Amino acid sequence: MPIHTHRSHFSSHKLAPAMSAAFATLLAFTTLGRCPAQQPTPGKAKQTPPTASPWVSVSDDVIKQLTDAGKKIGYPGVTAGVSVDRTTGDVNMIVPDQGVWRRGRQDTTFTRIDNGKIGGRCETGYGINVDPMGQRMAFFMLDGQSGMTLDNGKTWSTFQQHGRGWDFGAVDWSQKSPQDILAIHHESGQELYRSADGGKSWQLLGKDYTAIGIFDSKAYVASKGKGILRSTDGGATWTTVSDITPTGRVLCVVKGIGYWLTSEGLLISKDRGETWKRQGSPLEAAWGPFFGKDEKEIAVVGRKDKEAGLWQTEDAGKTWKFMAPFPEYKPNTPPDWTPSKQWAAGWFTNFGWDWKTKSFYASRMGNPTFAYKIK
Repeated sequence: MPIHTHRSHFSSHKLAPAMSAAFATLLAFTTLGRCPAQQPTPGKAKQTPPTASPWVSVSDDVIKQLTDAGKKIGYPGVTAGVSVDRTTGDVNMIVPDQGVWRRGRQDTTFTRIDNGKIGGRCETGYGINVDPMGQRMAFFMLDGQSGMTLDNGKTWSTFQQHGRGWDFGAVDWSQKSPQDILAIHHESGQELYRSADGGKSWQLLGKDYTAIGIFDSKAYVASKGKGILRSTDGGATWTTVSDITPTGRVLCVVKGIGYWLTSEGLLISKDRGETWKRQGSPLEAAWGPFFGKDEKEIAVVGRKDKEAGLWQTEDAGKTWKFMAPFPEYKPNTPPDWTPSKQWAAGWFTNFGWDWKTKSFYASRMGNPTFAYKIK
């Protein structure tokens, strides 16, 4: 049954953690490398991922090509973003200030596809907003041009620049030609902006927003770090609709159903955000959800029984299987999963999943893009 919670008009409040503490937390997210050694949880059997190749770089040839051509890769170097189109298997990779590079499911090399329209880098794991029905995507970039494509990269439209750019954003993919967009402005006190004209102009809605989503032009949802808010008037007013707090930065809407990650697994809404209920068994998650061949096959990045990495379900979350370890960072520290710091997860690193080839992809800004293929 849906979880019905008390409704009240929202009054603004600020997140407690100081920026210095937040920065210290985020420093735990450092260099991507090979698979970390996974330690078993005391009293529990260690879950072993399926046989797979280690995390291996797939971006070396692109970086060499650009370097040999004298092209300057922007800060922080190498790559800074990746996503996968579930319908085609296309891997789309960000090279700072050198745009969007694509490798098809059957290809062995990457080719730039954005016609010079996209710049900068992805600051968070939600800097790329992909239509789960395929072949449409938006890029919310930092220190460079943002924009989107509605025809699988053939043509591009750019967003009006705003300051240094965006941390993450959500597009109304229910529209054939999306007009409604929400985005969080970088280093602004988490300012939420709305566009009603496809990114041509922006309107400030408020501050302190930690998660956002769009069902359609009449139903926005968001969080300020506690519970879920809903607006039916373009963000002018908000009403509290749930006490459950999302950990995923951006809502994913598939066939009208909203899927949001929480510290206890999947949260869904079938009525455009009016009511919410938990789906499946508990799992702490911060990246995703990524959908496979249907809405029952889902992958997320998170932790279960202290085993951090990529998890997959084939029964809509009733059971979860550990598929791949979290990419190694230096120092060898996984994300901080404690509730008070959960908001920091989802930053700096992007993930993608090709369900058909059983391949996971990861890109931590300033490092190569890696692939992990299940044999």
